[in-house]
Amino acid sequence: MFDQKGLPQMQRSHGEAAVRFHAGRLKGLRQRGSAKAQLPRVGDVPEVVFLNTSGGLTSGDTLSYALEVEGGRVVATTQAAERAYRADQGAALVRVSHQVGAGGWLDWLPQETILFDRSNIDRHTVIDLAPDGGCLMLEAVVLGRQAMGETVETLALRDRREIRRAGRPVMIEPFAMGSAALGQRGAILGDARAFATVVMCCQGAEDALGRLRDVLDEEGVEAAASGFDGKVIMRCIAKDGWPLRKQLLRAMAVLRGNRPAPRVWQI
Repeated sequence: MFDQKGLPQMQRSHGEAAVRFHAGRLKGLRQRGSAKAQLPRVGDVPEVVFLNTSGGLTSGDTLSYALEVEGGRVVATTQAAERAYRADQGAALVRVSHQVGAGGWLDWLPQETILFDRSNIDRHTVIDLAPDGGCLMLEAVVLGRQAMGETVETLALRDRREIRRAGRPVMIEPFAMGSAALGQRGAILGDARAFATVVMCCQGAEDALGRLRDVLDEEGVEAAASGFDGKVIMRCIAKDGWPLRKQLLRAMAVLRGNRPAPRVWQI
């Protein structure tokens, strides 16, 4: 099949996975299309592993992950790094929507998103917290695979992250990167090709700032952290995804009270 411009119409991937927990017990699970949710038994804290069985994202694909935590703690991650491939006919859409109820806590720790040359992705992540809920949120991006000799010269990334408490925003971070930004890396990323943001949001989050700064010394990574108004935020850039991952694991250990990383993250 071809569109009105004579371009071939390729098959698209659509997926939705939603999980609900109440006091640490599974209360709901919905899966559709390419999105799945696995529930490994790895300890006393429930863990959810989302995955995209299509193998990656390209033009016209849609992917939705949702998690509802009603009391208790839940850890959620992704099975592997999400891959955004060449997309010549528009963006792939990713929507992440998590809700944390009274007394609940969510660790949202997806593995890296790898952007390949000519990728186009539009992602929106929202975490809604109850007045006494808390969360740890991570987003990491890698521009191609250095070990494979890949370079990224053209891309479009729109990545909006929001955390709300009782319906009011406590963090809104719209981020956009296009091909022009790649041409100006000296002013933006330097020679780095990987970057990440980590946010912990809860009462007293600032108390972790000193301990977090103590571990921001991974070789090949530039990182900084700040804490204010019930949040601690870390940002880092690295020359490759490997040193970035090592730094993230060290930071996660501090912010999670030395709890082990999700099984799929462990080196």
